[in-house]
Amino acid sequence: MVLVQWVGPWRATALAGMVCTVLATGSGLGVAWADAPSLAAAPSAAAQALAEVACGEVLACRTDRGSYYIHLPEGAPRGAILFLHGHRGSGLNEIGNQAMLAMADRLGVAFVAPDGLDGTWSFPGAPQAQRDEFAFLAGVAEDVARRFSVPRERMMLSGFSSGGFMTWYTACHDSSLFAGFAPVAGAFWMPLPEACATSIPDLRHVHGTTDPVVPMAGRALGGGRWRQGDVNDSFDVWLRQAGLSREGAEETQEGGLACRTWRIGSRTGTGQGNGQRSEGGPLQLCLHDGGHSVRAEWLEQAYRGLAVRQGWPLPQTPLSGR
Repeated sequence: MVLVQWVGPWRATALAGMVCTVLATGSGLGVAWADAPSLAAAPSAAAQALAEVACGEVLACRTDRGSYYIHLPEGAPRGAILFLHGHRGSGLNEIGNQAMLAMADRLGVAFVAPDGLDGTWSFPGAPQAQRDEFAFLAGVAEDVARRFSVPRERMMLSGFSSGGFMTWYTACHDSSLFAGFAPVAGAFWMPLPEACATSIPDLRHVHGTTDPVVPMAGRALGGGRWRQGDVNDSFDVWLRQAGLSREGAEETQEGGLACRTWRIGSRTGTGQGNGQRSEGGPLQLCLHDGGHSVRAEWLEQAYRGLAVRQGWPLPQTPLSGR
């Protein structure tokens, strides 16, 4: 018995809890419909093959360390935005965010929503350490590139709140894992890293000046056992590494955001301790006068800016999702 499912040119579509079963008989092929739970009785190889093609917005894609959901644009994806959910969130919730999906469609990129374990992320200093998140995110990026033919070098990592913390730490762990980083309402935790053993990332951070959940100055959690770091102090970690100061920023207004940008340019790289010439940054802090929130337009602005700096093609007209 072989299990098959129709798959579009760039994505698989879940069939509302049904699967098509093709039965090989002496007289030819017979086609029957069965409820999805019957997959439990299917041969493991066939079930795995079905899972390989069927995952997407309804069924999670599995890697050796976890799972993710993905929304694909019309035609070949030009790149991807990986977005990490907040505390107690899920990839399934994020993949249902229509504003995020419409934003990705306008850019012609995949929108990828990884799952934290038990709705959390195990970044350095976090209350839990359930898995190697850096290896998990690298594995998700590789799986997306292989399974959905998304250019690996055109991926941006973003995240909100707890997902923003994870984005900060991923950039500090290895800035080469993604072309750019766009955390929202995040920062390092205390104690702040003395330095990051990698090159300066292309990073654009958005934060609300009246955010009560992740205040700009940080706050204590768990009766003082843990503490979120100060956003400006977190930027200082990168600025020291780049040999810059807070006062050296360019100030601009960008779509309702008050932004400060530090341009790094060519320099002697400190990443990996190789001392080679490399491009780094820019580093950008964009503030709004709101609270704890995230908007799809902020991710779109970050990806468009990254694409311009990298010379990536972007659609001239909005694209629709499939």
